Order: sequence, then C-alpha cells, then structure tokens
Amino acid sequence: MQRQLISIPLVALLAIASGCNPQPDAAAAVKHAGVALSANVNNFKPSATLQEIMLSVIDPNVDPIWNSISTEVSAEGAIEKRPETDEDWATLRNHAVSLREVSNLLVIEGRAVAHSHANTSSHESELQAHAIQELIATQWPEFIQRAHALHDAANLAVEAIDEKNVDRLEEVGGIIEHACESCHSQFWYPGDKVPVN
Repeated sequence: MQRQLISIPLVALLAIASGCNPQPDAAAAVKHAGVALSANVNNFKPSATLQEIMLSVIDPNVDPIWNSISTEVSAEGAIEKRPETDEDWATLRNHAVSLREVSNLLVIEGRAVAHSHANTSSHESELQAHAIQELIATQWPEFIQRAHALHDAANLAVEAIDEKNVDRLEEVGGIIEHACESCHSQFWYPGDKVPVN
C-alpha cells in the first residue's frame, strides 16, 4: 500500500516533466489507486471499546496532567510539585497531545462501549454497557459535543504547556475535569444526583 502511495506522485511528475500524457497502463493504475484510496478513507476498524480506551489511553494521559501540580502539607511543611525542567514540560506535552487526539477515537461510529463480559458499573448509579450504548446511540450529536469538549480542553493544556504557564495549566486541569464529568454524568450515571449543600 505504501509503495502504491509513493508511486502515484512519481507517475504524475514524470508525465508532467516529459510533456506528454501518461501511458494508458500508468493512467489506469493512478485512477485505480485513487478509487481505492477514496473508498478506504473512512473505513475505520474500531476494535477497542470505549471502556478500553478510557483505561488504556485517557486515564494514563490525563492523570499526569492533573498530578503535575500539587501541594502536600506535612509536619515538615508544604511541598509543592510543579513542572520545572524542559523534560517535565515535554513529557506533559506528550500526555496532552495524546489526550487531545484520543477524543477523535471516541467518535468513530460502530465502537462498542464495552465487551459483552465486561462490567461498566462499579457503583449502583452507573449504568451497564447496553444502557450506555443506547444512550450514546440516541444522543449521538451530544456525545460528539462531549468528545469535542475534551479535545478543546486538552488543546488548552497543550497551549499552557507550550507557554510553560503553571497557573494556566492548573486552571485547564479543572476544564478537562469538567469535560470528563459532563460526559460521564450524561452517559454513564445520568440518574446520579449531586448532593446540594
């Protein structure tokens, strides 16, 4: 497949450079490759479930962002944790970019919420996979909006990291948390009531 992609521009360039039309066989090959490429552009193979993406991609990338800024108070005093070195910032940026891009994986149609044997409920307020799947199917445009909100929040994190702005990164951590919670409260535990103080 990769060889075919590379050879298409070469065929076209050779034809232009020589000042003549490509040979019929070459033209047919280019046309055939173009049809094959256009037919496969949107043919994704969503093997991982939403639950697997959450556990294997989202959690491992969002937690380091949230945990990058903290204050621990002990008998010895307060210890503040902040990204300081170029390596700290580079590592955080990798996490933020991964988090931003994984939002696109969430909206690939045909992805299951969980495998049939998997449990999505660790609390009585959380729905089982079939109920979550039904909510997503009937509220698909809103699910896309929730995924886009995660994308936009993660993009703010990338910007804050590029600026090495600790205060902004801490603020953006809250925006990311809100994006996650908004999706979970709509699709994973919609019946859960938040206590009023």
